[in-house]
Amino acid sequence: MVFLDHDKAWRVVSVLFLVSLNLLQSLVLGAPQVPCYFIFGDSLADNGNNNNLLTLAKSNYPPYGIDFPGGATGRFTNGRTSVDIIGQLLGFDKFIPPFATARGNDILQGLNYASGAAGIRDESGQQLGDRISFNRQLENHLVTVSSVRGILGWNASASLNECIYTVGMGNNDYINNYFMPDKYPPSRIYTPEQYADVLIKQYKQQLKTLYFYGARKVAVIGLGLIGCTPTEIKRFGTNGSVCVDKINNAVTLFNNRLQPLVDEFNSNLSDAKFTYINMFAISTTGPGTGDLILNATCCKVDEELGTCIPFETPCSSRSSYVFYDGFHPSEVTNLGFAARAFNALLPSDASPYDIRKLAMI
Repeated sequence: MVFLDHDKAWRVVSVLFLVSLNLLQSLVLGAPQVPCYFIFGDSLADNGNNNNLLTLAKSNYPPYGIDFPGGATGRFTNGRTSVDIIGQLLGFDKFIPPFATARGNDILQGLNYASGAAGIRDESGQQLGDRISFNRQLENHLVTVSSVRGILGWNASASLNECIYTVGMGNNDYINNYFMPDKYPPSRIYTPEQYADVLIKQYKQQLKTLYFYGARKVAVIGLGLIGCTPTEIKRFGTNGSVCVDKINNAVTLFNNRLQPLVDEFNSNLSDAKFTYINMFAISTTGPGTGDLILNATCCKVDEELGTCIPFETPCSSRSSYVFYDGFHPSEVTNLGFAARAFNALLPSDASPYDIRKLAMI
């Protein structure tokens, strides 16, 4: 198997997103393009679901949220997450609320179920404390579906079928599971190839469950360059490379199985309109020139957790950093990723279509 030259890729990532930002700068909100937007994921998408959990995976304190209108809300970045921005691009004038606090008719425009440290496997992230695994997020969504049916009656199914769903899972099945051999057994049981197979098998059943709950327009977000995050580099070293190649290679095995799964759903599930958002490719191709800082974090981080140390002052030039903390992108990085997921700049960004087209079909 041939893997990307991550040294070259990571030099290119510094030019990420700059052309894509024009899409955001020209954004004019109108009526939402879809009736609702449902979000499933981990800390890359969490907007407050972990705030009241007994867990170390929290971000509801400064300097998180320093550039967000509501301050530190539980988002693992300085400003908006990529799914916040996708929601804006879809035309929603308010951010999609977290499942933990949404009430009443708030649920009709969608909910965010994402949880920091959550994984495809229930045990992933357990060393950090409680988290809402993908299985539990699906259980929460079933509660929502029942509530939507109670409000809309016969119109509920048609509405849910037209909504956009984004699912981004798997990061913690590597970061907080497979590559923590002292805490989890999978790396002693499975080769990276076998583990990718095991994850995809479970993910397939979970995504089918989401389909059976009424989801039809589903954007499945692949894994990015986990091995290039500052905390993983610090933990493992790079052996002369720019990134931790063994982690990025394992991620590639997962992604290479995920895209065909999306194609399988579109062929075999009635009315299914799944699409694959290639975060790995977006992260390794840049549209212009730039000098984003790749190998440092904007906030001072806890070396064990990789999250910002509470109440420490972050860098002043936050738009110059790819990473805000040891794992999570800054808002400017999220901005570029969301722009290309929504409106693909290159054919490799999304397959068979980007989120903009997914909303239209």
